[in-house]
Amino acid sequence: MARGGSNGERGASNSSSQNGESSTIEDSSSPYFLHNRDHLGVNLVTTLLNGANYHTWCRAMVMALIAKNKIGFIDGTIHKPTSTDLLFNAWSRCNSMISAWIINAVTREIADIILYLDSAYEIWGDLGTLDVNSYFTKLNILWDELKEFQPVPVCHCGGLRIWTDHQHREYVLQFLMGLNESYAQIRGQILMMEPLPAINKVFSLVIQEERH
Repeated sequence: MARGGSNGERGASNSSSQNGESSTIEDSSSPYFLHNRDHLGVNLVTTLLNGANYHTWCRAMVMALIAKNKIGFIDGTIHKPTSTDLLFNAWSRCNSMISAWIINAVTREIADIILYLDSAYEIWGDLGTLDVNSYFTKLNILWDELKEFQPVPVCHCGGLRIWTDHQHREYVLQFLMGLNESYAQIRGQILMMEPLPAINKVFSLVIQEERH
C-alpha cells in the first residue's frame, strides 16, 4: 500500500510539473509562448541584412523581437535550460523559430555563414562581427577595382615605395573613417600610432575590440 501511494505521489508530481510547463507556454505573456501565426517563414523586417546596413537592420529586428516578447533569446537573459529541465523543449522550439526568423532577414551569403550555429543568441552575436567583415571585404573589392585605373609609377629611386606607402595609408584612413561612432575609441588609438599599422593589422585590431 505504501508503495502504491508512492507511485501515486510521483504521478501527481509529474502531472503537476507537466501542467506547470503547459501553463508557461500557453501564457501569452511568457517569452516561451508562440502565437498560432508564428511560423518559420515569418519575415520580421522589410530589408535584408547585407552587412553595410547592419545598424538600421539591427534596430528594426530588435523592435520586432521586443514586440514578440522574444528579445531575451538573443540578448542572453534567457539561458538554454538543461536537457532535463521541463522548459527545454519549449526553449528549443522558440530558439529554432527565432533562428529561422533571423535567417529569413539576411542575404543568402550571410545565411550560409550563420546557418549551422546552434542558437539564436550565437547567431545574433556573430552578425555583429559580420558588419565590419562585410564592410572591409567591400572596401577590398573597391580598392582592387581602382588599381586597374591607377597608373603605377615606374621609378628606381625610391618613388615607388613612397607611392605604395601613401596608398596603404589612404586605405587605413578610408577604412577607419567609414566606421561608425561605436568604434571611436579604437579608431583614435590606431590614428595615434606612428607609423600607422598595415591595413590588415588595423582590421584585426578593430575585430579584436569588437569581440571584447
